[in-house]
Amino acid sequence: MSDSTKSESDRSARLTDGADKASSDANDPQTAARPDHEAAQKPRRIGAGPAVRTKTDPAPAVGSDGAEPPATGLEPAGVRPPQGPPRSPEMKAARAAKAEKHAKKKAAKAEAKAEAKAAKPTQAPTPAPAAVQPDAAQPAKPAAAGPAPRPPVAAARAKRRHWVVLLSFLICVALPAGIVAAYLWTRAADQYASSVGFSVRKEEVGSAVEILGGITALSGSSSSDTDILYEFLQSQRLVADINDEIDLWAIWGKAPDDPWFRLNPGGSIEDLMAYWERMVTITYDSGAGLIDVRALAFDPDDATAISEALFDRSSEMINNLSAIAREDAIRYAREELETAVERLKLAREAITRFRNANQMVDPSQDTQVQAGLLGTLQGQLAESLIDLDILRDTTRDNDPRLTQAQRRVEVIQDRIAAERQKMGLGGDAQVGEVFANLVSEYERLVVDREFAERTYISALAAFDASQAEARRKSRYLAAHVLPTRAETSRFPERGILLALTTLFLFLAWGILTLLGYALRDRK
Repeated sequence: MSDSTKSESDRSARLTDGADKASSDANDPQTAARPDHEAAQKPRRIGAGPAVRTKTDPAPAVGSDGAEPPATGLEPAGVRPPQGPPRSPEMKAARAAKAEKHAKKKAAKAEAKAEAKAAKPTQAPTPAPAAVQPDAAQPAKPAAAGPAPRPPVAAARAKRRHWVVLLSFLICVALPAGIVAAYLWTRAADQYASSVGFSVRKEEVGSAVEILGGITALSGSSSSDTDILYEFLQSQRLVADINDEIDLWAIWGKAPDDPWFRLNPGGSIEDLMAYWERMVTITYDSGAGLIDVRALAFDPDDATAISEALFDRSSEMINNLSAIAREDAIRYAREELETAVERLKLAREAITRFRNANQMVDPSQDTQVQAGLLGTLQGQLAESLIDLDILRDTTRDNDPRLTQAQRRVEVIQDRIAAERQKMGLGGDAQVGEVFANLVSEYERLVVDREFAERTYISALAAFDASQAEARRKSRYLAAHVLPTRAETSRFPERGILLALTTLFLFLAWGILTLLGYALRDRK
């Protein structure tokens, strides 16, 4: 076969290939639906039209012998195929055989599509009106193409990391949760609860004036005392006192098969205090001033004993607080009363010593008696002088009656002088000064006694008032729920404990798994 014959065969093969391609594109709905600009951008086949090279197109390559390489039929429109070195006959023959094979395959595919299209029922198109029929020279617009079908997704398969995550879930969540469930339902001992509720009350009984006025209140709550009691219920002193009374170590150590919930013997007071916080729940409503206590034990009688002991200790503490407050309220009044009593005692003792020393009960009364006696003597003296004057005028000088009357006057005058000396009115100043000093000393003692008496009365009244005020503000512990005795076991709450344990384990496992995946993604 000559070179010209081979060239003609190659050319005919390319023309056949282009025609088959054009026919297949026309029959293919997706290719026919492409826009015009996409069709314009498709590479043009050799023989479909003249090739025009633009100014921007690169110059064709020239081979070593100066000739341009032959066109392959796959160059874009307007671009001349690059020219290469001449091919050997064997290469041309192989290329021609390949092109012929490809042309046959395209022809077979086009024939199959044509047969499939002919097998479908066809409907004659409705002719359009003449006014709206397009021009014969105007090319028809391609139809809109639908979305291309997506390729099917391959089925997911478990990988090694998925099995690792599942194994970690079983080890970190399922296995511990199963162990906890087995312990709760097989080893955990039943616990019984005893409840008690109380509050601190304070009497508000008013005085007589307030009661008459109708402005008194019978009783009220004391929030400050309740706060003190709430802190006392959580103190180590209360736990130690109750332990000394009912032996908490023995009560809370009655479950030998339950090492998790029982109290291990041989611990310190701090261990007992920590276990007390687990088994005794104290709820305090600060608004209403109510305190509710729930005590747990492995025996219902033991739980009731704990509640009763706690209530008794609380009542004793409130009584002590009330006694201390009462003592603080009346302590000052009692001290003032004791001072007044001592002063009155000393004043009375001083008056008693004065009376014993001077042999007189009341110098003022003695003075009055002496004044009355002196007045009587002066009256008698006046009468005697009158009688003496009468006798001197009517009798002789040697008349014995005159002598007797003269003697009477002298006696009365001596008595008057003696009495005046007793009262300090005589000529003897020493005797009068002694009696005046006695009266002055007695009056001083009387004034001291009267002042001591008034002070004592005031102190006694203040003491009585402080006692009444202390009694009016007395505190006591009122129980609104007496210690109860359980009949069935409600603790431990196995379902809630298992759910919480499983939740925490799952959260921890989830966090660790996410951290592991985050570190893996960073690598």
